[in-house]
Amino acid sequence: MTKAFPKGFLWGGATAANQIEGAWNVDGKGPSTADMVTGGTFERPRRFTAELQSDTYYPSHQASDFYHHWREDLKLLHEMGYNTYRMSIAWSRIYPHGDDEAPNQAGLDFYRKIFEQCQAYGIEPIVTISHYETPYYLTKKYHGWLDRRVIDFYLRYCKTLFLNYKDLVHYWLTFNEINILIMMNGGYVGAGLPLEDGSPLFNSRVTDAQRQNCFQALHHQFLASAEAVQLAHRINADNWVGCMIAGSQSYPLTPNPADVLVNQRAMEMNNWFCGDVQVRGAYPYFAKRYFEDHHIRLHTERGDLATLKAGKVDFYSFSYYSSNTRTADPTEAESAGNMTVGAKNPYLKYSEWGWSTDPTGLRIYLNEVYGRYGIPVMVVENGLGARDEVTVDGRINDDYRIAYLKEHIEAIHAAIDDGVDLIGYTPWGCIDLVSAGTGQMAKRYGFVYVDRNDQQRGNFRRLPKKSFYWYRQVIQSNGADLSSTNINTTL
Repeated sequence: MTKAFPKGFLWGGATAANQIEGAWNVDGKGPSTADMVTGGTFERPRRFTAELQSDTYYPSHQASDFYHHWREDLKLLHEMGYNTYRMSIAWSRIYPHGDDEAPNQAGLDFYRKIFEQCQAYGIEPIVTISHYETPYYLTKKYHGWLDRRVIDFYLRYCKTLFLNYKDLVHYWLTFNEINILIMMNGGYVGAGLPLEDGSPLFNSRVTDAQRQNCFQALHHQFLASAEAVQLAHRINADNWVGCMIAGSQSYPLTPNPADVLVNQRAMEMNNWFCGDVQVRGAYPYFAKRYFEDHHIRLHTERGDLATLKAGKVDFYSFSYYSSNTRTADPTEAESAGNMTVGAKNPYLKYSEWGWSTDPTGLRIYLNEVYGRYGIPVMVVENGLGARDEVTVDGRINDDYRIAYLKEHIEAIHAAIDDGVDLIGYTPWGCIDLVSAGTGQMAKRYGFVYVDRNDQQRGNFRRLPKKSFYWYRQVIQSNGADLSSTNINTTL
């Protein structure tokens, strides 16, 4: 037993609509950018197709079928003891084209039922408004967030959510991992920017033209986020609105000053660029040099900078899975991470998908974030993607996941002891879902196993894993009991 977490700490899990819901064209939902992306593997990247191909697998179309299993799934979260649940709303389930004048009532009703059940269970929703799924019509007609008019479409969508769920949702995140537009050429995933038919979903090699478009789209998202913060506060003073950053902790590979400088630049752009705009309300000083070096010219309008200043977020949330290292030496081999690449760290172990395990990096990152911004912080994604095996008696003994999460919970507890105002922890994919990076079901994160595989076989049956019962114990003890022996495995 260790010391408990602060009273009122938010314990839960996180999912995303396009990775768990399925029902991609049911009850009036329109296609999203996520619905046009094929499955893949670690070796074979996911691809974008401009039109759906009948002989091609699109993982989001069925995903984990949460759309038809949400009652069962919320009951399982309640049985684990959750007091919060981070989820997203599919924009194209509310506004099928994105620029519609009126919302789709069936979509509004679906999420209302979820939020009402959460309220009955004492679960506080944390809702991501845009999580990697722009309505595909906006990509085709407007080139996604490259067009400034999309700001108004997004704000119409936000206003609809804030009004319809005024008494049910009080925590909102404007964009998931908004900094993906800076990393891995994430323009299509994060902002619906057009891709050529057949293109890989992610590409770390970025042209100047692609970079220009990504930063212009990002500027529009910054404005939309700032306007949404102000709108949320006007509609309900109890609303808390946060940013969500893909936490990219990195280290210099060696003490060579050239490596230290490369890493400093990477940390600035991958983490602090977006955080500074959304938390401090202004572009950071190093943006000017970066824009000059990469020939980026933002098109702005009068009042843009004032809007950013007026729409600062209330809290900072982020995802954290792994870390990497940076070097000025181009001969060093690269290793993967969550939307990042870097040199392999000889002091860390790596997963089958090439991601390192570095709980100390989480503690470092939490201290860096809180020291820089001084506002409440949430870890809203964290976890280990791994292959799970079901035994003949229906058990999933995922001790490797328990070990990973135990180390990271210890790290966040240490950060709280350091003085960080950390208010919540929601591990990723609490119910097995489709991996955003590879499109696989085989890369599982959940406490709950979903009987579905990459060959589209399985009946979507839910099975609690060993980690389900362990995490229940953690929550019941408010983080004081992290032991993995003598776990009570009865529901």
